[in-house]
Amino acid sequence: MNTQPTFPISPDDRMKLEALCTQYNILLLGVTGGIASGKSTVADMLQGKGAMLIDFDVLAREVVEPGEKAFHGILEYFGNTILQEDGRLDRKKISSIVFEDAEKRKALMDFIYPNIAEIFFKQVEDLAKKSPGGIMQAVVPLLIEVSMQDLFHKIVLVYLPRAKQIERLMARDTIDRKKAEAILNAQMPINEKRKYADFTIDNDGDLDSTKNQVEAFWEELRELKK
Repeated sequence: MNTQPTFPISPDDRMKLEALCTQYNILLLGVTGGIASGKSTVADMLQGKGAMLIDFDVLAREVVEPGEKAFHGILEYFGNTILQEDGRLDRKKISSIVFEDAEKRKALMDFIYPNIAEIFFKQVEDLAKKSPGGIMQAVVPLLIEVSMQDLFHKIVLVYLPRAKQIERLMARDTIDRKKAEAILNAQMPINEKRKYADFTIDNDGDLDSTKNQVEAFWEELRELKK
């Protein structure tokens, strides 16, 4: 059984996406990296420069709210034990389940991704109409793992060495090293992702170092737009 999820996009949708970008003169940028590598930090900096933002983590939370189609499918598959007291999904509990089981991880993505895809295309269209001629970024943690790289004109990787990823993940989520390593093992190694990226932002230094790289990267993007 294939346990590798893929982003559900039809040939017609691909053509529609490219047509939108051409019609409104949009440069569509994919922002990715490993967990705890600093993707949101870089995305916020790019947004501050003027890049429009679509955050797939935000979309993933929206499509699993009670009443949404994905919510019902996930609940039926995983059972009531994944619910919090308020009736919403316990995201941490689900994460602990799927990061240790590739088949369940794929099942979760199969519930979520079709709904994300629908919202993603709508947001691209809305933002393009609102700000034609601009640069639009989509922050997608598993962009490469789910084979989305050909949807974007350029891909930037926010890079952090594995050892630093583990340290930051342990501190951020208050988990032990074994758990942090298991989560990283469920993703493609960040060094492997380098070969898919057109640009790399090295987030191993201080905030000023990252900011300087983002500023230089932004100027490159503006030149590409010309």
